[in-house]
Amino acid sequence: MELKLERIYDKPQDLSGYRVLVDRLWPRGISKVNAKLDEWEKEIAPSKDLRKWFSHDPEKFPDFKTKYIAELDDNQKTADFIKLIGEHLKTTNVILLYGAKDRENNQAVVLKQYLTDHLDQF
Repeated sequence: MELKLERIYDKPQDLSGYRVLVDRLWPRGISKVNAKLDEWEKEIAPSKDLRKWFSHDPEKFPDFKTKYIAELDDNQKTADFIKLIGEHLKTTNVILLYGAKDRENNQAVVLKQYLTDHLDQF
């Protein structure tokens, strides 16, 4: 099975997969019914301070990535999240949903790579 990224504002590409919102804040203008989520993992998202510092500035993305990975390494919820994703990947695709406009410089991109790097440990 495959780990995918999808912007929550786009038309869903894979409703059969396990759909996880990985933003700390609920996306504006999206109803919980229309989101078609299986899970909202706001505790795995970047901290409020890191999110505000980054402010989706592409020039800050390399530093943001380093800082977010450090937060994931220190987050007590990360190991459980990796296990959850790994379990679902055994039977279905997992779609990490995010709200950012920038499809290349956002926390979901970092999280997907982090998961890919750590899934084999579980």
